[in-house]
Amino acid sequence: MDAAFGDTLVRLLPNLRRYALSLTRRPDLAEDLVQITVERAIAHATSHDASQRLEPWLFRITRNAFIDMTRRQRTEGTRVDITDHPDILFTDGAATTEARLMLQATQAAIVRLPVDQAEILTLVCIEGLSYAEAAEVLDLPKGTVMSRLSRARLALANALGIM
Repeated sequence: MDAAFGDTLVRLLPNLRRYALSLTRRPDLAEDLVQITVERAIAHATSHDASQRLEPWLFRITRNAFIDMTRRQRTEGTRVDITDHPDILFTDGAATTEARLMLQATQAAIVRLPVDQAEILTLVCIEGLSYAEAAEVLDLPKGTVMSRLSRARLALANALGIM
């Protein structure tokens, strides 16, 4: 692993955390998933084509690790985390409060979307991947990514009362 690879990997950790959280919907599992992703990326750094962007490759590793984790959890049974409570932050100012409420409403609406739609929104709208890169990560045709993203945006707008 060269220094540039390591620097880029560290810089992309927040992106990996966001994507992992969109998949797991639990911060503790998302952190575990990011750790697994980084371990696998370092172990297989030589298999990454340096002429390609690192982000799609890492997101693909994250997605595959999530699939592995989900399969493993099915055999373990149901887990309940008794400390899983959202923190409430007190803020001053109507604009800050309104923005926080809109963000919470948007996050809640995304969670209620089907997983395939939430995943597409996260990759394209939050992480900034192109349609082609998202298609590569998800192993789908580009047209399928575009149609799922369109449906996801409409469903999100309807859930938020924008449309």
